[in-house]
Amino acid sequence: MKQISGKRFCKLLESKGWILKRIQGSHHIFMKEGNIARISVPVHGNKDLKMGLIKSLMKIANIDESEL
Repeated sequence: MKQISGKRFCKLLESKGWILKRIQGSHHIFMKEGNIARISVPVHGNKDLKMGLIKSLMKIANIDESEL
C-alpha cells in the first residue's frame, strides 16, 4: 500500500461524494448523505498519513486500495 498525504486523501474523499462539514484545527471532518459515519482527516501540509490510519479511513469510506 502506498503512502498518501492528508490533502490528497481529502480530495479523494470529495471525489467519492463525502462533504467537508467543518475544519477544527488541522482536522478536516467529512460526512456523507445517508451515512452516519464521520471521517476526520489530519492535514499537516504534505506530510503522509500513517498506514494504520489510512487503512481505517479507507474501510469507513469504502475506498479500495487501487483507488489511492
